[in-house]
Amino acid sequence: PQPAAPNRLTRGLLAVGLIGLAPGWFELEPTLLVSNAGDVSLELETSFDLLLTQRLIVQPRVEMNAAVQAVPEIGVRSGLNDVEVGARLRYEIRRKFAPYVGVSLLRRIGASAAVARNQGERQSVGTITAGLRVWR
Repeated sequence: PQPAAPNRLTRGLLAVGLIGLAPGWFELEPTLLVSNAGDVSLELETSFDLLLTQRLIVQPRVEMNAAVQAVPEIGVRSGLNDVEVGARLRYEIRRKFAPYVGVSLLRRIGASAAVARNQGERQSVGTITAGLRVWR
């Protein structure tokens, strides 16, 4: 017989967000998330473009995640849970076609960091990203 699959917690989310340009030409993306159990959390992402040349662009980024109430089953505590900072470097071959590479560092904060530490997980995680930005 095959071993039983581990129990995985899943939850549905309703996301309502805005995308806009704030004074100073910062892109802001606030998103309100409500789970099927009524748990409320917030995600805020901000970025801006620094043109090195007409085609080569660096995009610093910051993302923060916070929750109104704790959801211990998935390691979420109330308040600010994590902050991710990073940057992407993209080359616009055409305005609508741009490959990019990026790096980021996610840092858990407060009670979420304590939960990660108690479960033997890292408080900080670095990632490298590569992708293709395509739009109409």
